[in-house]
Amino acid sequence: MDPVYSFQRGTSPLLVSIPHAGTSVPEAIGKRLTIKALQLPDTDWFVDRLYQWVVDQGAGLLVANYSRYVIDLNRPPDNAALYAGPGTGLLPECLFDGGPLYRPGAEPSEEETAQRLSEFWQPYHQKLATELQWIKAQFGYAILLDAHSIRSEVPMLFEGRLPDLNFGSNAGASADSRLISASFSALSKNGRYTTVRDGRFKGGFITRNYGKPQENIHALQLEMAQSVYMCEEPPKYDQALADQAEVVLRGFISALLGWSPA
Repeated sequence: MDPVYSFQRGTSPLLVSIPHAGTSVPEAIGKRLTIKALQLPDTDWFVDRLYQWVVDQGAGLLVANYSRYVIDLNRPPDNAALYAGPGTGLLPECLFDGGPLYRPGAEPSEEETAQRLSEFWQPYHQKLATELQWIKAQFGYAILLDAHSIRSEVPMLFEGRLPDLNFGSNAGASADSRLISASFSALSKNGRYTTVRDGRFKGGFITRNYGKPQENIHALQLEMAQSVYMCEEPPKYDQALADQAEVVLRGFISALLGWSPA
C-alpha cells in the first residue's frame, strides 16, 4: 500500500495541507467504482504541484496520496454535514455531478467505513495535529492553510460560476482577525481574479477543527477555481496560467509568513 501522505517539514510557523489532490485508489475499492468514478473527476487536480514551491519559502507541506473517493479527509469522522444543501460525505457515494460512485450493490458498509477511518483518515489527521503542535512549540503559534481546488461550475454544489479565489475562515472563527484581514487583502489586491471571503466555501472540517486562535493555532482555507491554473476538461495543467496564479499565491503566502500575533 502506498503511504497515506507525503510530508516535508518547514522552517516557519506555516503548514500547508493538501487533502484532496491524491489519486491512489486501492485495487479492492477501485474494482467496485463506476467507469466514470475511476477517472477521479472530482480530484483537486495538480494542487500539490501548484503549491510545491512553498517549501522553499519555509512552509511545511502535507499532501494526501489517496483519492477523496477512498475517504474524504476534510469531513468529520462522524460524517456530520458541514454545509446546508447537497454535498458529499465522509465516504462519498456520488460524484459532484450526482452520478453514482459505486457499481450497484458495491457501496461500503459501516464496518468498511470504520476500517478506512483507521487506515487513511486517522494517520493524516494525527500527522496534521502533531505537526501543528510541534510548530506551536517552536514558534509560539502555528498557521495552517488548507489548499483546495474545484471545477468552476458544479451545479450540484453551487449556482453559476464560482469566484476564482474562495477564501475561508469559518466566518472569522478559525484565525485571528488581523491575520484574516492581512491575508485576504494580499489575495485580492492583484485584481486579476475574482475573490470572495467566507462564501460557499468557508472552510471544511480541517479549517474548523484545527483553527483555534484562542490557542494560537490559526487555520484558513483557499478553494481555487480550477480554471485559474488548468484546463478543466480534460484535466491538464496549464503552465502559463499557473505561473500567473503563482504571482498571487506568492503574495498570499508571504502575508501568512509575515504575520505574527501581537
